[in-house]
Amino acid sequence: MSNNDLVAEIRAQLQTAQTQLKVFDLLCDQEWHCREHEGKPIASGQYAGGGGIQGLQRGTRVRPGLVIETENRNCTVCQRRTKCDRWTGEIKSANSAANIPASLAQRILKLYLYTDVIEQRKRAGHELVIDHRFPMERWGESEPPHLTSMSEAEITNKFQLLKKDASGNHNLLKSRSCERCIKTGKRGTPFGIRFWYQEGENWPSIHQRGAEAEEGCVGCGWYDFDKWRNGLNQKLVESARNG
Repeated sequence: MSNNDLVAEIRAQLQTAQTQLKVFDLLCDQEWHCREHEGKPIASGQYAGGGGIQGLQRGTRVRPGLVIETENRNCTVCQRRTKCDRWTGEIKSANSAANIPASLAQRILKLYLYTDVIEQRKRAGHELVIDHRFPMERWGESEPPHLTSMSEAEITNKFQLLKKDASGNHNLLKSRSCERCIKTGKRGTPFGIRFWYQEGENWPSIHQRGAEAEEGCVGCGWYDFDKWRNGLNQKLVESARNG
């Protein structure tokens, strides 16, 4: 398939995702584009997230993911170094999340008492994100369909609740942290706190993507914030006892 044919096919697949289509229209020339003066006017806060760059990279069940590079580069328009993106012209296997059936979503919310794991506040359903503990950036392939009969143990192993309200989006903070981890090999530090309840700062697994890579997330606060908080509190108790 020629490059022009590929671009036309991707455009056709994006007709129902207008924001992603606008981002793709910018990147399809395979040149570097500045997020500040080119990206923000297109999609403001959505340009780099699931509605833009991330969504294009992940793909869907009917569209492959796009290989998009991101670098800090000198922008002649902004006259400073800014974050820039470039589509390489390549595609990859989709890495998309399966839709969570409404009945299963309700079970998850009720199991966690509509309470977000970080601030431990009971919230309305629209202020909560059902977060996959294992970030999709590391999946390597699309997620299989969720069974509505999933057990409570399976739910707690797979999901946690994060907040998304006017004061902040913890799911977005996690996503950015996971992206940095993939790029640098340094695991997340929620709210700047350098603590891991298992292993340390450096990515501990030989696997980078796929189901086997989940072992490398264990110990990071973004993977299991409740276990991370309990581990941190225990560490503080031990320090006080020994001090």
